[in-house]
Amino acid sequence: MPLSDDQPHTRTRLPVAEQTTPATGRQARPLRTLLTVLGIVTLLVVAVAVANRDKPAAGRGGTSTSGDRAPGAGASPDRTAASGQQPVATTSNGIGTGYPHTDQGAQSAAANYAVALGSADMFRTDSRRTVLATVADPTALPALQARLDQAFTPETNARYGLDAQGKAPRNLTFISRTVPIGTNLVNYSDTGTAVEVWCNSLVGLTGKTSEIPVSENWYTLGITMRWTGSDWKIIDYSRKAGPAPLPADQKAATSEEITGAVQQFGGFRYAR
Repeated sequence: MPLSDDQPHTRTRLPVAEQTTPATGRQARPLRTLLTVLGIVTLLVVAVAVANRDKPAAGRGGTSTSGDRAPGAGASPDRTAASGQQPVATTSNGIGTGYPHTDQGAQSAAANYAVALGSADMFRTDSRRTVLATVADPTALPALQARLDQAFTPETNARYGLDAQGKAPRNLTFISRTVPIGTNLVNYSDTGTAVEVWCNSLVGLTGKTSEIPVSENWYTLGITMRWTGSDWKIIDYSRKAGPAPLPADQKAATSEEITGAVQQFGGFRYAR
């Protein structure tokens, strides 16, 4: 029979963790707050995307933060960007000559002269003097020739596996090639234009019996030139090590591969 209100009731008290609490409006508030925040963030993302879409892209008539803006537009020109000037068309003893009487012409001359001064021709007396006669100012030629004759001695040649005349042993090929990475105009003047040329060079012997494998070397060549009336010519030079980047994590080529690459890939004439 049903219990009457007058009869005593038995109450069971649950542990706190098991008690149920009627839902209230307070519990719904965190969820509504989270949904509101997510909605605001979504609107901001959409607004940024629309704003970026409406901006003109750099290089297509818009504003660029690189150094290719016109001088006076808030940024200086990129000193290492290609200038559009063509390499010189004339040569003397295989070396480019006839550079423009401009700062860019001076940088082009310095880059090409760095290639000549870093070539295998410098290890042989006759070809070294031909190179110097081509790139040096006539008034500075005797001093430069004496200085480089002292640098390229038979002892120097022996360190690279060459004989006293700068020739490689039989069945071996001597490689000395310089690659300009960039130029820096330090000073511009008809009487003494100074250009720094950042270079990477390959030097060594290739062949199955080579004990001096081809290796790379990074250095900066400082070249001072004078305008002779028709071309830029060297009056002085200096050299310092680096800057050298970290070596690449890659397998070194075999001696035969290096020989084939040097014979297959010719050098360049450089222009600023």
